[in-house]
Amino acid sequence: MTIQAGDRMPEGSFATMTADGPGSISTEELFGGNKVVLFSVPGAFTPTCSKSHLPGFVQQAAALKEKGVDTIACMSVNDVFVMDAWGRDQGVGGDVLMLADGNGTYAEALGLTLDASGFGMGTRGQRFAIIVEDGVASQVHVEGPGEFKVSSAEAVLAAL
Repeated sequence: MTIQAGDRMPEGSFATMTADGPGSISTEELFGGNKVVLFSVPGAFTPTCSKSHLPGFVQQAAALKEKGVDTIACMSVNDVFVMDAWGRDQGVGGDVLMLADGNGTYAEALGLTLDASGFGMGTRGQRFAIIVEDGVASQVHVEGPGEFKVSSAEAVLAAL
């Protein structure tokens, strides 16, 4: 079942890169007591994701924080090393938390997987943005196939 506005976010964890190497963050640590924009891309270093989706959130980070967002988090079904390298390549700094959903477990728990095997990418997460307030999805914006409209930083900013 696909997550809907008003639903509690599923429990889980993500891999993150720390100063000491790979680490993890639980959904309770990420979402508990916070307002979070969680956005998902089908793959690090892919065209729309690298040219528009992630850069938009980096560029709009200050404006999102002014709207009360505590954390902006980018999730992808990639490993922690790829997410870390992509974040450095994109200059996210401390503006966007890069989350690796290596096996697609969290995308599956959200009901937002994508079969990208036709592109040699296996099962991935769909392109979406979820506004989470203290562990509850207050808004869910899922893109249609091949689209990039409702999950952009600008669309999320307008929705806040």
